[in-house]
Amino acid sequence: MPKAILSVHDKTGVVEFARGLTGLGWTLLASGGTARLLRENGLPVTEVSDYTGSPEILGGRVKTLHPAIHGGLLARPTESDRRQLLDLGWDYIDLVAVNLYPFEQTIARPGVTYAEAIENIDIGGVTLIRAAAKNHERVTLVCDPADYRLVLAEAGSGGVRAETRKRLAVKGFQVTARYDARIAEYLSAH
Repeated sequence: MPKAILSVHDKTGVVEFARGLTGLGWTLLASGGTARLLRENGLPVTEVSDYTGSPEILGGRVKTLHPAIHGGLLARPTESDRRQLLDLGWDYIDLVAVNLYPFEQTIARPGVTYAEAIENIDIGGVTLIRAAAKNHERVTLVCDPADYRLVLAEAGSGGVRAETRKRLAVKGFQVTARYDARIAEYLSAH
């Protein structure tokens, strides 16, 4: 059974996307607020902290940064990687739906403090994007809600195509590059 992790700040369309995935037989993992929203909408979901056996810590700063998550994303479809995941009690993770804390929107607000800006630098989301994009030959990355419909259509028609996974990986690296550039610009000016 394929497994997806959903960890989104922008919740636009995520319930419908998750409903579509479960309808196709996917198992869902999700971080705090995303898991809560999915549960409130009657969807079966395992919270990341329950899956990893580690609680969210530091006021939510650390949620998805765990070897059970990143091992499942970065594992190759080889016998040795499969065996290592099984020995550890982990699974492959086949899809990541993630979007980032709104750093640009935060720093655009009049009167935003430096501390508020820093708290809106996403770490786990960027790491999820990079891991999924790196392993795009096996993992589908969805970092833009506008891509939910396409991914569901392909997933329901034999699997997300290699060309689509690669295009979405490129999009992910573009998102993180732009995000990091804005952070660097802000920090340089403050």
